Amino acid sequence: MSGGTGSDAVVITGLGLVSPLGVGAAANWAAVAAGRTGIGPVEETSGTAWLGRVEGVTLPADLPPKLVSQSKFLNRSGVFGVVAAGEAVGQSGGLDDVPAARRSLYVGTGDMQPVGYEFLYPATRSATGGTFRNAEPARLNQAAMEQVNPFFLLDSLSNNPFSFLSALFGCMGSGTCLAAQSPAGNHALELAYRSVRTGRADVAVAVGVGSWINAVVRHELDGLGLLSRGRRGAASFRPFDRRRDGFLTGEGAAALVLESADRAARRGARVLAVVEGVGNATEAAPGLPVRDGVTRRAMSAALADAGCAPADLGFIYPHGSGTVKGDRAELRAIRDLLSGAAGSVPVAGLKPHTGHMGAASDLTEAVLGVLALDAGSVPATPHFESSEPEFDILRIAATPQPLGVPRFLTASYGIGGQAAAAVIALPGSPRRG
Repeated sequence: MSGGTGSDAVVITGLGLVSPLGVGAAANWAAVAAGRTGIGPVEETSGTAWLGRVEGVTLPADLPPKLVSQSKFLNRSGVFGVVAAGEAVGQSGGLDDVPAARRSLYVGTGDMQPVGYEFLYPATRSATGGTFRNAEPARLNQAAMEQVNPFFLLDSLSNNPFSFLSALFGCMGSGTCLAAQSPAGNHALELAYRSVRTGRADVAVAVGVGSWINAVVRHELDGLGLLSRGRRGAASFRPFDRRRDGFLTGEGAAALVLESADRAARRGARVLAVVEGVGNATEAAPGLPVRDGVTRRAMSAALADAGCAPADLGFIYPHGSGTVKGDRAELRAIRDLLSGAAGSVPVAGLKPHTGHMGAASDLTEAVLGVLALDAGSVPATPHFESSEPEFDILRIAATPQPLGVPRFLTASYGIGGQAAAAVIALPGSPRRG
C-alpha cells in the first residue's frame, strides 16, 4: 500500500539545514541554485586541505536553563543538529499542541569522531615538542591536565545529539539514534515516516548530523582510499565524471518534520511535500566492496512502497560520493532501475556543494530535493563533464534541468553494505503505479 495519497499520507511541514553553504534551508538552496560550493582551502602543517567547513554557528541563546549546562557535551555536529532541527520545527509551527508521548524523534549520526581528538592531539604535541615521539610521562600528564577536557568522552557518543534534542523538544514517543554512517539520515527519515504512517506518532522529526573535517577522520578516510587527491581544488570532487578520484569532506546537519496530511490540514499547516515511500537494503560483505544490487534493491523498495514506476520520477539524487568504484556501482543500479526511462530522468549529485557530510548528506539532499520541487528546477552536478561510455544512456545533469514530474528519489549507501532510499513528491503528483 502506498503512503502518498489520501488524508493518511505522510507530509513534510518543516525543513532545516546547516552546511558549509550557510545556515537555513532557503540560504542553502539559493547557493545550490547559483552553483556555489562551500568547499575551500584550509592551510595545515602538512599543506593545503580542501574541505567544507561550517563557520559561525552556535547554539540558540534561548535554550531552556536546564539544558544550558548539558550543551557543553555536544560536539560540532550536535550543535549543527540542534540548529537545523530548530529551524524545521519552527517552520512546521512547533510541537506545543502535540502530547509528549506522541512526538517521535530519529537522529542519524555516525561521526567518525575519534574520542578526544581535539584535546588529546594538541596535548600530545605539546608534551613531545611537536615530534609525537618519546613522550615523557610527567610532561604528558601535565599537558593532559592543562589541555584535555575531562568530558571529552561524552561529546563523542553517537547518541548525544539524540538525547539533547529529545529533551529540547520534549519527545517522549518512539525514537532512537542510528549510527550507520552515510545512510543513517535516510534511515532516520524512514523510521520517522513509519512512526506517523502506523499511527504511533502525531509528529516525527528526522535529523541527520555529521562532521568529517578533522585531520584524523580525513586520515582514516584516506587510508580507505575514499578521498580525492584534491589536485583541482574544490573542482576535484566530481561525482559520476570519468576523471573522479574520490570525495572531499564537509560537515553539517539537516532536519525534516513529518506528520499526517489529515493533521496538517486540520491545523492549516503548509504542506511542503509528501513522503510517498521508503526502502532500505543490506548486503553485508568484508572490506569495502561496492555492490550495485544493494542500492538497486533499496531504490526499488522505495518505489514499490510509493506505488510508483521509474518513469514517474522527475529526478534522482543518488549518493554520488565521487569514488571510482562507488559511483560506477551506483550508476549501474540506476541504469537498471530506470530501464526504458534511463534517458529521460535527470540524475544529479549534490555533495560537491558541501563536501561529504556523512550522515548529514542524505537528509541534506532530501531537503534540497523538496526545495527543487518548489522551484521547478533540478540543479546541475558540480564539475561533471562526461561519464564513462557505459553510462552515456543516463541523463546526468551537467547543467540545471527543468523539472518534469514533481517527484524525486533520493538514495544513499555506506560502508558495510547498507543502503536506504525515499520517494518524495509534491501533493497530487501523477503516478502510474
